[in-house]
Amino acid sequence: MNKKTLIEPKNVLFFPKQTWRQLWRVLEMSDVILLITDARHPALNVPPALAKHVTEDLGKGLVLILNKIDLAPPSVATAWSHLLRARLPSARVVPFTSSPRRPQKPGLQRRQRRGGGWSRAVGPWQLLEACESIVGGEVDLSSWRARLERAAARGEEEEEEEEEEERAAAAGGDTEATEDGDDPTGPPRQWERYRHGVLTLGCVGLPNAGKSSVLNALVGRSAVSVSRAPGRTRYFQTHFLTPRVRLCDCPGLVFPSRAPPALQVLAGVFPISQLQEPYSAVGFLASRLPLPDLLQLRPPSNPSGWTAWDICEAWAEKRGYKTAKAARNDAYRAANSILRLAAEGRLRLCLWPPGYAAQKEHWEQHPDTAALAALQDQGDPENRGPPPPRP
Repeated sequence: MNKKTLIEPKNVLFFPKQTWRQLWRVLEMSDVILLITDARHPALNVPPALAKHVTEDLGKGLVLILNKIDLAPPSVATAWSHLLRARLPSARVVPFTSSPRRPQKPGLQRRQRRGGGWSRAVGPWQLLEACESIVGGEVDLSSWRARLERAAARGEEEEEEEEEEERAAAAGGDTEATEDGDDPTGPPRQWERYRHGVLTLGCVGLPNAGKSSVLNALVGRSAVSVSRAPGRTRYFQTHFLTPRVRLCDCPGLVFPSRAPPALQVLAGVFPISQLQEPYSAVGFLASRLPLPDLLQLRPPSNPSGWTAWDICEAWAEKRGYKTAKAARNDAYRAANSILRLAAEGRLRLCLWPPGYAAQKEHWEQHPDTAALAALQDQGDPENRGPPPPRP
């Protein structure tokens, strides 16, 4: 391959050596790897080299968490799930969301409240079943199942009260214990599968894929801090879900990719606040979504139609973004605002898997699509009923 066809160095994000070392420590100490992917663009979040290293070189179980399924149509999420299973036969694919939502309405979506209500998450039961199939009875996971049953039975008010009590206990010095030898700065220990009868799940993935939110949803409380900005987690952390199940949260890392830089920005891989030129990303978004209609912008004076700059100017005019000195429309601030709306899911850019357009009707009528929509309805607080029976 010609070297000129490879990714330009300016499009690749570099991380300190210590950050990469934490990834290898998480891979080393974990029995099952949870690769967190964003359901809006899974192709960007599944590095083939990492999946191959986990399944073939390390010989460990791999579970692909298709996170944020509430931001993608159920038919698209189902199509991605089947494609990932076909590309990675040894991996399990689990749909997941920590914030189930009602069906989207036309226009700009409402801001979703983050945190709290972790028992409404969709996917913990499916993840438990995937881990049981991997473990095969070598680790007793009955305590995990009992924990999920208790979480499904209690109300959201009881959950918030319990979360406040646990937060107060943690502030008083009650910290979670970690196993000896798990210090990222210390020497690595020899890996032993299911050491002391404990299943260790390592959460890895790209920045802003929702690793910390998945961990909080599994634990049932705000165990780690989350943020809309990528790179919130700086060091890997361990938390015991039950005495037999341990979770490990790893900082997000960006693997080399040939995806367009604008798409990487919209995927939340690169911090929007650090962009020097956000207009190309806005143009990339406007070429795939009707931004003027979604944002309800006034028609431009330019007869040739909308440009990225015109969209930013109109959004700045509507939102009242002005520069400090000249009091002109702040197009740069407006561009950052539009990109944040896309990263948060209020402007929903969802990539289709290959061949989806030709088989769209097939995926919309697929039984897995109806089952996925039913799962989200069960997590919706307005439709929430008693927990479904489990085998």
